Amino acid sequence: MKFLVFLGSVRDSTPPRPARLGLRVAKACLACLQEQFAGHEIEMIDALAVSTDPVFKPHFAYSARRVPPQLDALAQKIDAADGYIMISPEYNHSMSPALANLLNHFGSSLFSYKPSAIVTYSAGQWGGMRAAVGMRTFLSELGCLPVSAMIHIPRAQDVFCDDGSLQAGEDQAAWFGYFGRTFAQLQWWAQATAVQRAAQDPNELIGVFSRDPAERNAPAGE
Repeated sequence: MKFLVFLGSVRDSTPPRPARLGLRVAKACLACLQEQFAGHEIEMIDALAVSTDPVFKPHFAYSARRVPPQLDALAQKIDAADGYIMISPEYNHSMSPALANLLNHFGSSLFSYKPSAIVTYSAGQWGGMRAAVGMRTFLSELGCLPVSAMIHIPRAQDVFCDDGSLQAGEDQAAWFGYFGRTFAQLQWWAQATAVQRAAQDPNELIGVFSRDPAERNAPAGE
């Protein structure tokens, strides 16, 4: 199976140091995934490396011949993936606006009927958990329902080194065990949904609107 890891921070300088705290968290997640998801394909999507037009225009709003190649390539990766890991800092008790902006470029049809996992972090004591509450609603509406277990990392700058390894005094087995609870749920649901999607097309089962969003509305009263 294929999993995409979205790093939702685009700030390249921030107090306290290091500059990109989220990159440390992402590298630690990748190391854990490579150990626990042997045989699966794991790819990181760094929001800082994805260029989008300054005026917001989602992938599905372009004609097929005019869609930007980078945007189209990412849409194909999202469509081909079996599950997603969303890594976000907390801004004003909310998810990263950079992550929300990036994900909003793509329709829910690319994400639907697949699971996601939430990873948040902060330089403070709460580990981004308040952002995670909002992310559950956001990801559910996007169609990639988040698994129940979440990962929250407080004071991440004191936990991970630049390369994602644990700092002195930190217990890697304990951290990977903590990560593994969420990642194991993600893997289980990804396998289950992949089997079910292959057995029955969910769009045929429930029907999707083809011309007008009003097609999914409740019947109008007289």
